[in-house]
Amino acid sequence: MAHYFENDNSLKSKERQIKIMIQNQTFTFITDYGVFSKSGLDFGTRTLLETLPLERIKGNVLDFGCGYGPIGIYIAKNTSAKVHMIDINKRSLKLAKRNVDLNHVNVKIYESNIYDQVEEKFDYIISNPPIRVGKNILYNILVGAKEYLKQNGELWIVINKNQGAKTVFQELSKIYQTEIVKKYKGFFIICAVNN
Repeated sequence: MAHYFENDNSLKSKERQIKIMIQNQTFTFITDYGVFSKSGLDFGTRTLLETLPLERIKGNVLDFGCGYGPIGIYIAKNTSAKVHMIDINKRSLKLAKRNVDLNHVNVKIYESNIYDQVEEKFDYIISNPPIRVGKNILYNILVGAKEYLKQNGELWIVINKNQGAKTVFQELSKIYQTEIVKKYKGFFIICAVNN
């Protein structure tokens, strides 16, 4: 099976438009084969979005592994932050650009292999990280975020306990001031502060 973090040019396309309610707001997204959670907003991302402290999110925000765009679009719609959205999957990025227009938000979207095209530092990096990339790449993403966070910048992630949430938390605690903000139905929302 092709993974959503790879570019498979042979993968068929079957776009569909879905409507998603998040915190009493309706969003419209175009999805397709080959992107994460194409049938609707996955439970982990929803839990993350509903936990984020929107009232204090400002400055520069990076949506890492944006997929078709729900995290970055939700933040752009509900805060004054300058949102950047990155992914390695070209199909995801094309959809994200269209979804930004559909939802009338202004963000910066670009392709990046982990952080190789990222040139700024951020107040927040927010992600439902791609667990299936394997432990080495996952830790490059999560530990590497430190280089792209401002002083006291925050990394917010969601991870399932069955996918190693406790181990990830322990590893992040070695380099960040780390807190499990919420546990809900097996999902951990973790905030790691770069101080």
